[in-house]
Order: sequence, then C-alpha cells, then structure tokens
Amino acid sequence: MSEIKLHQRLTLEIEKSAFEGKSIARKDGYVIFVMGAVPGDTAEVEIVKKKKNYSIAKVNNIIKKSESRTEPECKYFGVCGGCNWQNLSYQKQLEYKRDQIIDVFTKIARIEQIMVLATLPSPKIYRYRNKVEFSFGSSRWLTINEIQSNAEIKNKNFALGFHIPERYDKVLNIDSCLLQSEVGDKILNTIYHKALEYGCKSYNSRDDSGFLKNLVIRTSLNGGLIVNLITASVRERNEINFLNWYMESFTKMYNGDTTIVHSINNSSSPVAFREIVFSYGAGYITEKICDLIFKISPYSFFQTNSYQLNNFIDKIIDLSQLSEDLIVWDFYCGVGSITLPISQRVSKVYGFELSSSAIEDANINARINNIKNVEFHKIDLNSKRLSSYLNEFPRPDILILDPPRSGLHKNTINTILQILPEEIIYVSCNPATQARDCSLLLENYNIDLIRPIDMFPHTYHIESLALLTRKND
Repeated sequence: MSEIKLHQRLTLEIEKSAFEGKSIARKDGYVIFVMGAVPGDTAEVEIVKKKKNYSIAKVNNIIKKSESRTEPECKYFGVCGGCNWQNLSYQKQLEYKRDQIIDVFTKIARIEQIMVLATLPSPKIYRYRNKVEFSFGSSRWLTINEIQSNAEIKNKNFALGFHIPERYDKVLNIDSCLLQSEVGDKILNTIYHKALEYGCKSYNSRDDSGFLKNLVIRTSLNGGLIVNLITASVRERNEINFLNWYMESFTKMYNGDTTIVHSINNSSSPVAFREIVFSYGAGYITEKICDLIFKISPYSFFQTNSYQLNNFIDKIIDLSQLSEDLIVWDFYCGVGSITLPISQRVSKVYGFELSSSAIEDANINARINNIKNVEFHKIDLNSKRLSSYLNEFPRPDILILDPPRSGLHKNTINTILQILPEEIIYVSCNPATQARDCSLLLENYNIDLIRPIDMFPHTYHIESLALLTRKND
C-alpha cells in the first residue's frame, strides 16, 4: 500500500455508512472515513487527519453521485454540522441507522447474531424538534460564499446560531433552522436584531466578557411556548435596557400558553447550573402523549420529537408482556414520560431521577392525570450506595433504563446485577454505550431484540430499545 499523506487528494468510491455520519472508503485496503459523502458516491477527497490504522477525509468534489443522494433543503447544510444526512434519502437513513446498531453490537458487545428490527420512521422529517438551543458567539464563522463575495461583512463579532464542529470558539449565524417550528425562526431573528439594536455583546469565555450566552426555544404540539434567554450577570446599562424590552415588550408578542424566562449562568461552562431570575407566564408548557398530559419546565428533560413520542412509548410497552401484578422501576425517569403510560398497565411503578425539577414535574404530571400507583424519588443513580438506597423498595419484575448519552455508570450496572429483574428495557440515544453496557449484563441476560426508532431525522443519531431477559438459573 502506498503511504497516505496529510492533505493528499484521492479519488475514492464510497462503500458504506459509518457511525457519527461519516462514510467508509478504502485505498488498497486502508480505511478512510469520509465526511460529506454518501455510500455509492465516487468522490475526490482530501485527507485532513491521519492515524496509523485509518484516516479522515473531506469531500472536495463529487465525481459521480450516488442514487441515494438527495438535495439538502437547508441553506446551512455542510457548515452548521447539525443535519449532516440531509444529502441522503430518508429511506437510506433508516437503513443505515439499523446497520450502525448491528455494527456496534457486533464490535463492542461481540454478539454475532442479534435481532434488530427495521427502524421506525418519524412522522415528520423537518420541523419536528420541540427544543432547540442556540448559542451567542463573539467570533462569527464566515462562510466561503461570504468571504468570496467581496461584500462588506457586518457584525463579525456577533452571532446567534450553532457552534461550528470542532471549533467551539466560532458560531455560525443563522436566521432559520428547519428542525424547529416556524415560530422558533421568528423568535430567533427577533432576539438577534434587538440584541444588536441595544448594543449587547456575546459572551467571550476567554476573557470573561460579554453578556449574551444562549437562547433556548421549546414548543409543544398544542401551541405551548417557552423562550429562555441565558446570560451572564448584568453589568451595563444597555443590558438592563435589553432585558426590560425582553421582559416587557417581548412577552406581548406571543399569546396563549407562553412562558418567557431569563436565566443567569456566570460559569464559563455552557452546561453549568443556570438560575432562573425572571419568569413570565405559567412557567411550563404541556404536551399530550398517550392520552396523558405532561408538564414540562424550562430545564426538565423531555424527548425532543413530540411527533414520534406516541410511537416511541407504544414500542416500549409492546416490548414487554405487562400485566396488573407486575412491579416496574424506571431509572432516569425524567418527568415521567415513560413511567406514567407504563403505570396504567401494571401494579406499581417507581421512578428514580437526580433532577429535582424533573421529579417535581413528574409528581405534578401524576396528579394531573390522577395516577396513584406511581412514586417518584430523587436518587443519584451513579452512587456507590445505590443498592442500599433501593433496599426499601420492592424488587422490580421489570427495569426500564433511559440513561444519558454516556450510558450507565459502573455502580448502576453493579446494582442491576444485584437486583436481577426478570426483564430490562434499555432505552438509549447512543448505541455504542448501550452495546457496552449490555455486554456487561450478558452473563445474566439475553438480548432478545433491538428496536431502532428514528427520533432525529437527517442526523446520524438513533434511539434504540433493547429487550433483555434474565437467563434461567
């Protein structure tokens, strides 16, 4: 094999999809992961990263288009990095997501044969997200078209949009996102122009300067709306003026089930604790899922594709043979979006969650729906003492797991292996960590099947439900 060099240009045939939205090509058997290509393409690529066993390349030119290739609808495609499968037909997206689950379970869990059902498609593939978080940036990313236009570029030090992949210091300024509602686009543009009008600056973590940090927009299918502006503490008069406009004039622009929130985050970390200092409206929105009403507060977790949620919950219920005499535990229960529908089919459900606001919302959701056979408890599921905390509760017949992308903590897995429920339903948004965790349970459990569910069209992200049943002693 001739040695691959950095910045070398090659003409390659793209063979298949790979995890995280890349595709795979080979040069004399050497693996090259290609960004921006579609399986079936013939492309001229440039090597941008070189490793011992593989390289990463970007597409410079498509020589022959794959039959699976489609024209992206978003004008920011290829730059923002959020929907890097818009150039791939939706049917192929579904197929490749299933293939990825098979691949990671084969490689990580080392299971050669596993039943993975067809991916359940989303009812909507655009405008499906009920929550989008935008970032303010003091260093705006300029597109190639902007640079080559020779036109005057304004507001280079102010942007509201998304961070450029692998360049967290740069933000792409956008005026629309095809994943959120049309009202979200209107809010995005209103906030952007008003912030400029009042002379507010974006936060710069390098020198702890600036004011504006994030804008989070949440919507519900029944017209509910939460607008959450996240800033550093007020330092300047113009910032006070902007907040006065936001808290007074902005609240008049939207009627109905609307909550306007201002939160403070004085940490340089965008995921640090954010204190709500102002809230106008009910303080939450509601969503109807499986004929149940759910209250969702500004910082409570809720699945982001409301259009797919009924199908999602139905498939979780279908995985197990639920009956009125069963006891169920729900780890990482959030606001009870899985717990409460399950409770209608079993004797008792216990939901466990670390977030205080989620537990508060879950209890309210139970009361709203007059559900009395559930209990919600605030517990650190990563704790070394987890098993002792759980001793006071009756042993579950079924355990539902819905952890964050990082998967299960080793203490959680150890506790599961002590409890040994008859069935485990593992809900995951990251097949790699799901496969890793399942492999640690294989001594006591069989993986009966996996059901992929597409909650995130046009992205490589996939939600998967795994049914594990306890082996006979």
